[in-house]
Formats: sequence, structure tokens, C-alpha cells
Amino acid sequence: MVILKLFYELLPLLALGYFIGRYKPELSSQIAKPLINYGVPVSLMGLLLKSGLDWLLFQALVMALLVIGILIAAIRTLPKIRSHIGSRSLLLGSLFGNSGYFGIPVSLALLPTESLNFSIGYDLGATLLVWSLGPMLLSTSSQEQKKKANWKIFINALTSSPASKGLVGAIFVQLTPWNTQITSFLSIPSGIVIVLALMVVGIRLGAFEQAEKPLKRDFRLLLQPSLLIKLIILPSLMLILSKALHLSDLMCNALVLQAATPTAISVLLLAEAYGQEQKIATSLVTYSTIVSLITIPFWFLFLQYII
Repeated sequence: MVILKLFYELLPLLALGYFIGRYKPELSSQIAKPLINYGVPVSLMGLLLKSGLDWLLFQALVMALLVIGILIAAIRTLPKIRSHIGSRSLLLGSLFGNSGYFGIPVSLALLPTESLNFSIGYDLGATLLVWSLGPMLLSTSSQEQKKKANWKIFINALTSSPASKGLVGAIFVQLTPWNTQITSFLSIPSGIVIVLALMVVGIRLGAFEQAEKPLKRDFRLLLQPSLLIKLIILPSLMLILSKALHLSDLMCNALVLQAATPTAISVLLLAEAYGQEQKIATSLVTYSTIVSLITIPFWFLFLQYII
């Protein structure tokens, strides 16, 4: 029944966005920009205030950084793995999931409300990392310019990240005497943002099918290693480390489901912003989203079985 709830809540919004994307693909960009600049920070702020801020959120953030960092090191240092990840967009797409737009609705559908802290903590860590690492990887400036600009890019990513804005906003609101009233008020825009975010994913799926011809076999083979890493290996590593560190079952479930989310739209936005490998990024976002509709229920059922 819980799996049916997941499809009941997510599929109609994805389907609606898909049909809009077939006829109005430009709506995706029009919605995405204000959503990232204003909507996502407000939504995360509301969800954080609702679930309550505590140190476990930051523990989840550290877990996200740890697991993604281990995989980055493995991909960059092991020749056999590196040979299958032949582009920077594939590297980013293998590691960073749609934990905000897709993962948080999944958590709301499948897990108790108390899991939001862990889901948002993972999203904060992954968001800060992708917006820090992504510009460094996709920038076409010279090596010398990169060295000088890296710290500026990193600081800019930290200050402009929707996740960090939401966290700062939630901390500020919690310190005010109107904490309860503001938290109650933000529940409405938080829900609207989640709906719009899922529709953006659907619009991009519809726009992609309209714009792209069927992928050639060689191109599909290029995507398969990244899909395997993102949807199977990353959540498997998160599960192993969570159990090894004796995290609570609820935190473990939340972190694994976040790790199992499809490739982040942030990867596509970065590829478009820097004019690098947009087709690869679009394809990876699209196919990982479709495949995740099978793999995420599998992960949820597997987690229930082993607990």
C-alpha cells in the first residue's frame, strides 16, 4: 500500500508535466529559475522548521559528503571505473541525485515525517557539493584561471545554494518569537514548490522525447555505467556505511532512498550554463528518472525486508 501511495502522489504530477513538456517545453526554464532562486529555499525552510532542527540533520549531511566523496575517489583513482565514466557530466550524474525535487516527495510518501530531517540533511550536503564541484569540472577556463577562481566558485556556491539559503532561513526563523506562526504559514508554499518541482521533472521528460531521436546503441551503453552507479552502487554504499556506523533504521532508510534518487536536474542546469555535454546530461536525467520508478520501490521493499 505504501508503494501505491508513492505512485499515487508522484505519477500524476510527472504525467501532467510530461504532457505539458510535449507542447510547451520552454515552460521548464521559465519555472525552474524562480523555483531555484526562491521556491526551493522557502520549501526547504518550511520543511526544516516542520521537522525540527537538530544535530542529526548535520549527521545526515556528513553522511552524504562521506559516501559521495568515497565514490568520487574510487572513480578518479581506479582505472577500470574511470574508463567507463568518460565525461564530466557523466561523473556528476553518477553521484548527485534529485534529492530535493524528487527525493523529498519520495520520503514524504514512504517514510514518517520524522525522516524529513535526514532527507533534507542529505540534500543539503549533496547540493553544496554539486554546486561546488560542478562549476570546477565544467568550466572551460585555463588551468591557471581555474586555480585562482576555485575558491571564489566554492564560496559563491555555498552562499547561493538553495539548500544553504533554506538552512540559514530556518535557523533565523527559529530564533524569532513567531517561529510557530511562520512554520504553519510556510506549509502551503512548501507543498506548492514540491508540486512544481515534480512537474518540472515531467516537463523535461516530455521536452526531451520531443526533441531527441531514439538513442543509438553506443550512446545507451555510455549511460549504463552511470545509471548503475547512481541507482544501485551509491545507495548500496550508503546502506553498508549506515549499518556499519549503527545509524538508526529511520535515518538509514531516509539516506538510502535519497542516495537512490535519479540524477539531479542541477547536473543538467550546470551543463547548460557552461555549454558542456548538454545532451549527455539531459539523457542521464531522463533515463535515470524513468528507471528510478522501478529501483526506488525495490530499495524501499528491500529496506523493509532487512530490518
